[in-house]
Amino acid sequence: MDEETLKFDAIVVGGGPSGMCAAYTMAKAGMDVAVIERGEYPGSKNLFGGILFTTILNKLIPNFWEEAPVERNVISRKFSYLTEDSQLAVELKTEQYNKPPYNNTFTVLRSKFDRWFSEKTESIFNENSFVFSGFTVIDVIKEGHKIVGVVTDKEGPMYADVIICAEGANSLLAEKAGLKKKPEPHDMVTGVKEVIALPPEIINDRFALAGNEGVAIEFFGKAVEGMVGGAFIYTNKESLSVGISCSIVDFTHKNINPNEVLDKFKEHPSVKNLLRGGETIEYSAHMIPEFGYDKLPDLVSHGIMLVGDSAGFVNTSHYHEGSNLAMASGVMAGETAIIAKQKGDFSAETLSLYKEKLENSFVMKDMKNFRRAAKFLHANPQVLNDYPTTMVQSMVDYFTISERSKVEIRKDVIGGLIMDVKFIKMMWDMNKARKVLL
Repeated sequence: MDEETLKFDAIVVGGGPSGMCAAYTMAKAGMDVAVIERGEYPGSKNLFGGILFTTILNKLIPNFWEEAPVERNVISRKFSYLTEDSQLAVELKTEQYNKPPYNNTFTVLRSKFDRWFSEKTESIFNENSFVFSGFTVIDVIKEGHKIVGVVTDKEGPMYADVIICAEGANSLLAEKAGLKKKPEPHDMVTGVKEVIALPPEIINDRFALAGNEGVAIEFFGKAVEGMVGGAFIYTNKESLSVGISCSIVDFTHKNINPNEVLDKFKEHPSVKNLLRGGETIEYSAHMIPEFGYDKLPDLVSHGIMLVGDSAGFVNTSHYHEGSNLAMASGVMAGETAIIAKQKGDFSAETLSLYKEKLENSFVMKDMKNFRRAAKFLHANPQVLNDYPTTMVQSMVDYFTISERSKVEIRKDVIGGLIMDVKFIKMMWDMNKARKVLL
């Protein structure tokens, strides 16, 4: 290689949380690191619903919330099932989540947070480490079976001992490296989101919050036209993140556009007043992997590791946890790269330590535990639709005031419930759901 060749210990492709965690971990060990981000700056193109889970981040940067541009700490989690005109919800709200580390749950806007995390990472870089923003990686460079670098659209080839792919859900680089195939529609979720501006005093009043407290509300059923997926409202300081995410297959089968689903959700009687008077200031769309543990791609090869959404690390259960898994995988990939550098060996055998770390962590344990969740819900739509809808109507009937005696009402409600949902089958389905969703 000549003097003009760009050579690093590690190249991280993607400036999101998983990529930056990898870069931060390696930079602390003194490695020469290049982060290649296709956006104008990290965060300019990075999207997600709005909740950041931060157990991993807080280990990297203790008490990060004191300086990071987080929006609100979430003290309330609410799960709501919608029918055409009704809502049945359960809420957990506790002051225990209002104290450091705030249950490691914050709402954030990625354009602000990712930029801060990038600058924080750059602050510990050595003189031979850089963040290249506005660069697109178009291919990998191979020497035999080993990946030794990447080709970019602006600087041409860049070389490194190891590549950490943090490209996101639609990772063309991982495909070109031969680690994964082009994803099938049933393995992907499409999410659309609006950021709706509201004054902080209105948000606090409307959602019964104070100061920097936040709430996360998940909606199901009619919220997404009965599809497998959900809608959400998350409170920010001066805005609400409002969106829906569902399987691409469901959108295709129902022949419905994600924007239509979001618009209908916003007009639901239980939703529209929460958004009243707000102004949409941002609109975005995002792909989310739903491979599950059984269909994870190859995570390592000679000279490369996959992290975050590129690897499919998303807990597709009701937890909707992706950011924590992404950041954990980034840290573990960074730690593996450090060991590989110490050994002077970046073969697949050495990098397989990354997979061992994952298997021994909550990442793979949770992926395994919920491995059947998405498949079960697609195969049993009655669990998300028929049973809850009947339950909502039963509750409406039960609490409707009339001149009938409560004994008569209770008898009719229970009898109707048993007849409508085929009680034995419902119990059977609920038992199966318990095994895959809890």
